[in-house]
Amino acid sequence: MLALLLVRAGIDVVLLEKNADFLRDFRGDTVQPTTIDVLDQLGIAERFHTLPHRKLAGISLVQNGIGVELADFTGLGLRFPYLAVVPQRDFLHLITAEAARYPGFRLLMRTEATGLLRRDGRAAGVRCRTRNGPLTVRSSLVVAADGRHSVLRRAAGLTPRSLGAPLYVAMFRLSRRATDPDEGLTLRIGQGRTASLTNRTAYWQVSYETGRSGNAPSPGHDVERLRREIGGLVPFLADRTDEIRADTLRLVEVRQDRLRRWHGPGLLFIGDAAHAMSPVGGSGVNLAVQDAVAAANLLAGPLHTCRRTGRPLPRRFLAAVQRRRRLPAVLTQDFHRLLQRVGIPRALRGDQTLARPDGRAARRLLPLLRRLLSRVTGVGLRPEHVRIPLTARPADRQRSRPADDEGTGPSADRCPL
Repeated sequence: MLALLLVRAGIDVVLLEKNADFLRDFRGDTVQPTTIDVLDQLGIAERFHTLPHRKLAGISLVQNGIGVELADFTGLGLRFPYLAVVPQRDFLHLITAEAARYPGFRLLMRTEATGLLRRDGRAAGVRCRTRNGPLTVRSSLVVAADGRHSVLRRAAGLTPRSLGAPLYVAMFRLSRRATDPDEGLTLRIGQGRTASLTNRTAYWQVSYETGRSGNAPSPGHDVERLRREIGGLVPFLADRTDEIRADTLRLVEVRQDRLRRWHGPGLLFIGDAAHAMSPVGGSGVNLAVQDAVAAANLLAGPLHTCRRTGRPLPRRFLAAVQRRRRLPAVLTQDFHRLLQRVGIPRALRGDQTLARPDGRAARRLLPLLRRLLSRVTGVGLRPEHVRIPLTARPADRQRSRPADDEGTGPSADRCPL
């Protein structure tokens, strides 16, 4: 997203992707209302809605067989009052195809950043590994958006602060049948277990908590036990749990952490590289997009000035991005931690039953929780709007090719992401 915003503003950008394509299983594929609003501001919301997608007006909770609405986006006054479940591959293709219309954009696939280039105490580009050998990309600014296990963060010598023990989640698919409940995104709690189900039309995508507090399950998690637990927690799936196999099961360690400082000279971290989120409500994707919009708004003008004067980008502009986006990240993480420390554990112990309308917990907690989760998931705590003008002229050409064989990257006025 940041690459698209900057090339529209006339900034040359090199975008690095370590894989050969964008096809990944179990990646964030919920697009929040405020992200769709950003797409609308860029004039591509209509194309976005032509992608295969499913609209979800809320999030449901089923506890011990009793269902209740946990979040409702229809009452927030939004132009797009729904989550859109879209394959991340299709979403990224849309963004990069739009960016490729502008002459300042270059996408290098199969190009993995392995380290930082430095000059005069500043980040001056990245070292990369490609199928054709080493590659150097020089730039005036490096933006690291390489996720919770950021290679560039490690190369910069930065260590995020951990916000508690990791959560271990088993992710897998189960077929969906015509007789299944018409659910969208549902959290299911019962028998001391919790799972989330996302309706992907042809199948259910299931995320199942398997361990906490440092008790990491083995990669060869007991599949038979998992089948029994899923069948007990989600009875309508009990007749197809044999579809869960060790070779299609992905075990994910989910941590919440954040950097104290998101930037260094010539270097900026955004998204999970700066503040890794829990999977609650799919907020990580939305926060990363909002980071990108804020960064583009704050950096496009200074980057033009630096290119014109030949001077390095002052660090105060990078600090301004962190100041703008730190509070939403911290408050969202704190809200997720509260749910994971108090709300969900209580429900798992059975001493609070949120899904019973006549229960004391429901009367006291559910209305507040619904408002908070609807706002945090659907809108975020500081939604951003595109404020930089379109200055580049689209060339309507596609440019997406592997790294050069020469081993030297683009000129220093580019911004690798």
